[in-house]
Amino acid sequence: MARKQKRLGWVTTGVALGVALAVIVTLGGRAPERQPTAPDNVAAGLPAPQRAPVTDGPVPQVPPAADPKPEWMRKLGPNEKPPQFVMFSFDGAASKAHWDRVLPLARQVKAHVTGLLSGVYMLSDDQSGSYTGPGHDRGDSSIGFGGTRQDVSQRIGYLNDALAAGHELGTHYMGHFCQGDEPSVGRWNTDQWNTELDQFFGVVDQAGQQGFKLDPTTIRGGRTPCLEGDWKAAIPAMKAHGLVYDTSQVSLGVTWPTVVDGVYEFPLPEVHVPALNKQAVMMDYNLWFALNRADEEPARAAEFTSVVVDTYRDVYRAAFNGNRAPLTIGNHFNEWAGGAFSAAVEQFMGEVCVQKETVCATYTEVIQWMQLQDPQVLAQLRSFPAARN
Repeated sequence: MARKQKRLGWVTTGVALGVALAVIVTLGGRAPERQPTAPDNVAAGLPAPQRAPVTDGPVPQVPPAADPKPEWMRKLGPNEKPPQFVMFSFDGAASKAHWDRVLPLARQVKAHVTGLLSGVYMLSDDQSGSYTGPGHDRGDSSIGFGGTRQDVSQRIGYLNDALAAGHELGTHYMGHFCQGDEPSVGRWNTDQWNTELDQFFGVVDQAGQQGFKLDPTTIRGGRTPCLEGDWKAAIPAMKAHGLVYDTSQVSLGVTWPTVVDGVYEFPLPEVHVPALNKQAVMMDYNLWFALNRADEEPARAAEFTSVVVDTYRDVYRAAFNGNRAPLTIGNHFNEWAGGAFSAAVEQFMGEVCVQKETVCATYTEVIQWMQLQDPQVLAQLRSFPAARN
């Protein structure tokens, strides 16, 4: 079935075309994320991030880490600082070329990463009619589908390799309908979120019959398309499908994860970009927008990589020397701006994961660590001011 061409978020037509091409090539891109509230972004007419209030709710639990446990997976001693966790996450998570680089690098530096899988990439193009996004036509997806059946079969193989290496797969949902692609996920009600997640888990089950070794019970969280969502509508659907964490909201600086209505929220930090002297959400597309309004300038790839790596380093130092809150680094498997942002995240992974008192872990592993700590210790950690660079 033919697929409609969709507009991607808040970008102009020219940039949208470039982003769409990146999505098709890498099976990992997506529309721009919600921007921070700095004056530059307000002037650009971009919406401010939604922030859900922290509320009392049951603390979700995950199974403890299996043996043999890493040395850091233990209860803190008196007056002991927590490790500096760094969580690398990749939206879309379906590009073989990027997994081929990340897997050996992660093995070398003893890192675990989280891939947030877009379920449509597990459906071949000729199976597109099996998906109907809430409020959209059957076979419609803003990011396409998974290519040929051979492509999907190959994808199952390398995703299985990632799982075997200890990496985590979460959900990036299905059709990736952002603002302007209505009804966008930001307007969905709980029933519509439930429908989207029903289909995601259905696709995982179907892929399991083809050899995909992703146990649905290990899908414990995800990130919403473009960081959008009415959280009062989305969170009940997350819980109904066994999700225990979300990483879609934005915090000012690096903060400890809190439980929001019974779901752990690992926010993306809004940070200072030293080279630009401006604020941006620490997500690759947002940094690109801050650099040059997301214009494709591959000749500037080295410059962009340098700015982004320096920003990562600066934020890491602020957290390490401050509240030691887990640092969420959001990325895509993409080649935007000549691959500048993939190069930056891979360079930083190679640097940071070997630093003292630093652990590059998955979201589930950080939750497992938190479950070992005294509640009073976690409360104290959450009481520390946000780490601001």
